[in-house]
Order: sequence, then structure tokens, then C-alpha cells
Amino acid sequence: MKTAIRDLNTLALCISAALTTTAVLAHPKEHLVADSNIDIVASFDVVHAKVVKKNNHLIFQTAVRDSIGDVKPQAIGQLGGAEVFSYVWPTTLNSADIGFDSDKGIVALVVTSHPDFDDTPKYDENGDGDLANDGALWHSHWVVLTEDEQCPAGLKVRDIPEGTTAKVPKTWPELPIYIDSPAYTPKFTSKELRVEVPKSDIGLNDAFNFDALTAVLKVNESIHAPLLCVTGVYDIASGDLSLPGKVSTR
Repeated sequence: MKTAIRDLNTLALCISAALTTTAVLAHPKEHLVADSNIDIVASFDVVHAKVVKKNNHLIFQTAVRDSIGDVKPQAIGQLGGAEVFSYVWPTTLNSADIGFDSDKGIVALVVTSHPDFDDTPKYDENGDGDLANDGALWHSHWVVLTEDEQCPAGLKVRDIPEGTTAKVPKTWPELPIYIDSPAYTPKFTSKELRVEVPKSDIGLNDAFNFDALTAVLKVNESIHAPLLCVTGVYDIASGDLSLPGKVSTR
């Protein structure tokens, strides 16, 4: 099975561009449509993405070539070095829109799986009465991404430095990074993933741009900053992380 990772030098340039992207882009598109690539495992080969207004909610959607959500990380039995597989929608939202301090990096909605740890301590996704054993199940987060040369792909979930205090949302999972754990249940079909987000959770903002990608992150083996690095990207809907997608009505 082929699982090609994009060239990390090229990715670094895309990240740098995305971090300087403004909210008004030159060629916005309501839907992102991408060619299939047989060199990428089908579960991570992004072919379509959109964000759609529906009453008081926004529906974030990604479609892949086949078998979305079927591939998950292998458990290693510890937090340090644990991998996180992710479906990601980077946006032009401000970090203040999701409850953090303003202007802290790229705001992204992510759907993740990581069998070695649980980062949704307020929720029991598998319904077994244990709040701390659900990490392998696909679940949703808001994260704030920023550049870090120490990370293989040049990008990380922003750290909260030891000894400092940051403004955090009420569903922050008490980890020293810019991550939120809202109760958005991801819904899968054979090829499509959808996440429903209340507009009230993002300050009623529905005039932002977005992209879609599939990525791998890894917890630092020393469990110190940078705590959660992007280590590779399988596919990017736009091809260059230019965030050309525009929220649509259909």
C-alpha cells in the first residue's frame, strides 16, 4: 500500500505562505476539487472539500478516494513518540474566534485518531464509562498551528510555554498547547467525513477561507516543547495550502 508523504521542503514554503495569508484571497472557490493521486493511500487522498452554511451551523466536509477513516496509527504503548493521524481544515479564522488569545497562528478544525492517549477528558466517546480511553476513536479539535524549525514539517500545534498563562476556551483539555476539545462528533461514510460546528462557537463568523489536508503529527518523545509536531502531509486539496476555499450555501 502506497502512503506517499509530500516533500517537506515544498511543504515548508506552503506553510510560510499560509501564515501570511490575509482573509481576502485573490481567487476564492466555494468548493475545492482535487485530482486523485494513486501514490497516496486512498484514505488520505483528498478529492473534494467544502464548508457549507446550514441554519445556525457550518458543515465541514472532506471526501477522499475511498475508505475514509479506515487507517489509524499503530499504538506504541506510551505518550512520547505517539503518532496522530488527522483530517484537517486550515482556515483564516482568528485564534480569538475559537476562544484563545488573538493572532496566534493558523486556526484549523481537525479530526484525529491516536490510540496512545486521550485528549477529550470531558467526553466518553465509546460510552464505556471511562473518560480516558477514547483516543483511538476519531474525534474533533480546534488547534492553532504555527511554524517551528524543530519540527520535521516546520509546523506544530502552538505551545503554551511553561510558567505562562494563555486565554483558553472552556473545553480546553488542560494540555500545554493551543488545542480545544469541543463535542463535535465526526460522521463518516465510505468516502466522506463531515463535522457540524455551531456558528456560535466561532463568534458567528462564516466569512472565512479554508483548505483541506491529511496529515500525521507526533508527540515529542521527550514530552517537552515543541510538544506536538506535524511530521508529514499526505495531501492538500489546493495543492499549495493557499486556503482558497470559501464558505458556501450548498
